[in-house]
Amino acid sequence: MRKFASGRLRSLLIRSFQQKHILRPHHPSSSLSSSLPRFLSSSTPVLDFPPSSTSSMAEPSASKLPVTLQNINPKILKCEYAVRGEIVTLAQRLQEELLANPGSHPFDEILYCNIGNPQSLGQHPITFFREVLALCDHPSILDKSETQGLFSADAIERAWQILDQIPGRATGAYSHSQGIKGLRDTIAAGIEARDGYPADPNDIFLTDGASPAVHMMMQLLISSEQDGILCPIPQYPLYSASIALHGGTLVPYFLDEASGWGLETSELKKQLEDARSKGINPRALVVINPGNPTGQVLAEDNQRQIVEFCKQEGLVLLADEVYQENVYVPDKEFHSFKKVSRSMGYGEKDISLVSFQSVSKGYYGECGKRGGYMEVTGISPDVREQIYKVASVNLCSNISGQILASLVMSPPKVGDESYELYCAEKDGILSSLARRAKTLEDALNNLEGVTCNRAEGAMYLFPRINLPQKAIKAAEAANTAPDAFYCRRLLNATGIVVVPGSGFGQVPGTWHFRCTILPQEDKIPAIVTRLTDFHKSFMDEFRD
Repeated sequence: MRKFASGRLRSLLIRSFQQKHILRPHHPSSSLSSSLPRFLSSSTPVLDFPPSSTSSMAEPSASKLPVTLQNINPKILKCEYAVRGEIVTLAQRLQEELLANPGSHPFDEILYCNIGNPQSLGQHPITFFREVLALCDHPSILDKSETQGLFSADAIERAWQILDQIPGRATGAYSHSQGIKGLRDTIAAGIEARDGYPADPNDIFLTDGASPAVHMMMQLLISSEQDGILCPIPQYPLYSASIALHGGTLVPYFLDEASGWGLETSELKKQLEDARSKGINPRALVVINPGNPTGQVLAEDNQRQIVEFCKQEGLVLLADEVYQENVYVPDKEFHSFKKVSRSMGYGEKDISLVSFQSVSKGYYGECGKRGGYMEVTGISPDVREQIYKVASVNLCSNISGQILASLVMSPPKVGDESYELYCAEKDGILSSLARRAKTLEDALNNLEGVTCNRAEGAMYLFPRINLPQKAIKAAEAANTAPDAFYCRRLLNATGIVVVPGSGFGQVPGTWHFRCTILPQEDKIPAIVTRLTDFHKSFMDEFRD
């Protein structure tokens, strides 16, 4: 395996900067470190949120300002996003207090189990992906002899290929609003290799992560409150938030917790008919596979039923498939809805299907790079033009994210210099995630009054907590949901951040929380111990 030659890279960058006169001869040597990337000179930890305001300047009176809660868009007030909600705000304040006054709380660090943000919790990026990105961002080093010793031959070759496709060979340039054509060609080839069915690069819209693609489709499909979107409950709050922002109506269908968060078409039919009886026009069905926050992986037969349901009812199928690489159990396998629908003999004229993918999840976890795409099929050319118009309003998605999306769908292959290292990194991450999922699943099921379905995929567990009546009454007295009350107490006692199930939706009268499996493996025992001790204390305190 290659080791990262930080000393040689440092020297190479210094010489490159000097040659471009970024470092002047008269500059003191102490300025050198400040001009280099931080990872070469410092490992100082930083907060990823703004500190609490300590300004002494008087804030203007709200009554004198032209923008108030009373006159802003009411759709924004209606929108909620629990993953970065109240509990996380409290966690950030506690982290500030720990930094300012170590020992001020009964824990020494905040353990963020609230969001699917792998690299913030210590997951390393895939070497090949980052080598290609680095070379594309700084192409002047491609011609230097030192580069051959620092980067793999296939990364250098791929960087040249990609740069040849970018306007001006510059990652700082705008691209086509759908994304760089050559990168869309690569992604289409990757989809075709995955599914065994043709993919058209003109069907692909590259976006800053999957979220803007979801917003784009909601913007397209929703024209009034009478337009409904069928969404799973529990659901990822992006969907409820985007439906609210665009003025539509969320039509809930409940996943069956007793059958491992199963999706029953009878439930879909029931909720569809109920919505129509109330004057709602359901436009689309959202399916998240593997599930977020529930972690289930759909069986192919179930997917066939869903495709048939959408075809019969004239619904657009919105397939959130961003966790397609995250499957942890041997008896389940990811199948894209595109593959399933084509295997049923349904083509472009039979079903409208939009599939979402992201570079933020999988084994890559490149959340901050904001890369993703949607593949839009079964949409007429005139409607596609309208989607393109909306995309063009934002000019284009960021180029680094576009490059990463192409790399994710076309990683190193057998015979490439990077292949063995790539496989070792990928397999190491996924096998570790599977072990973490199983350890946390077992620990949760050992807690009094807690049941947790197995983690088949994605990055989360969604255990059900049967809270004592005393705890529920205490939550009511505190004017908060019982699961939020539990999560707040957990955070204050242990530093563990999880998200209340009420932020995702749940069967009324049941309580849950979402916990990621992303903290590094050496942190998992501490999480289990803290959670176990807290839960016992909590149950003893509120025992009926």
